[in-house]
Amino acid sequence: MSSGTPQLTAAPQTPAETEPGSSLWRDAWHRLQKNKLAVFGGGLLLVLTVLCIVGPWFLRFSYQEQNLDLGATPPGAQHWLGTDTLGRDLLVRLLYGGRISLGVGLCATFVALTIGVAYGAVAGYIGGKADAVMMRLVDIIYALPFTIFVILLMVFFGRNIFLLFVAIGAVEWLTMARIVRGQIMSLKKMEFIEAARSLGLSNQRIIFRHLIPNVLGPIIVYTTLTIPAVMLLEAFLSFLGLGVQPPMSSWGTLIKDGAEKMEEFSWLLIFPGTLFSLTLFSLNFLGDGLRDALDVRTAKD
Repeated sequence: MSSGTPQLTAAPQTPAETEPGSSLWRDAWHRLQKNKLAVFGGGLLLVLTVLCIVGPWFLRFSYQEQNLDLGATPPGAQHWLGTDTLGRDLLVRLLYGGRISLGVGLCATFVALTIGVAYGAVAGYIGGKADAVMMRLVDIIYALPFTIFVILLMVFFGRNIFLLFVAIGAVEWLTMARIVRGQIMSLKKMEFIEAARSLGLSNQRIIFRHLIPNVLGPIIVYTTLTIPAVMLLEAFLSFLGLGVQPPMSSWGTLIKDGAEKMEEFSWLLIFPGTLFSLTLFSLNFLGDGLRDALDVRTAKD
């Protein structure tokens, strides 16, 4: 009988557990979710937007339906937020006004975003004398009073809701252009841009396919902060009587009408002012949250 040493069998090798990779946008989303004010602002903004879009369909009154015999009545069972001096339901007019105000904010911001990003990216990438001339033009336009510029556009081309989108957007792109230009100038000398040049890619492809996607973080943050600025400008123009024309309404025109009658019919100012303020606060909370979430320097190990 032969004695042998016991054979030791090696335990099966298990691959080391690796931590799953995470992208910049996923990390930003997790950081944004931890910001309670930003989440609250985004949720409230979503609720207000949905109410303005679908809310009027479920109400039996029209935004221009008048009841002169009724006149201005305080909130009650039939008219939840009361009526204005012409007997029109204030809730319906608030929801329709929200469509106009939010629409102006989004469309005018889109115009400003399109012009500002393209202009700033081209100026920052080309550099030299072309950049100097382009940015001096921005400085000249900056020196003009924004409100006067918008008023002149509307005087020459008439009062039109679509012109209002373009006019406000045409004066809100300047800061976006400066922000994008600064970001592009810091990126254009990096290795991946040098590699793109060595491959023979055109300047247009480098700008719009490689540089602009890498500055989306600051662009998104500033966009969320531009929307409330645009809405405030629209409200100011409507307060001056240069914005939305009757019988249509925006939150700016409703605040204007309410301010004229605030001593007699306080609800005509309280409800539009409250709704407008909540929307602006929501946008600012969301913008601040996005700024912190997209800033990798605020990430904790």
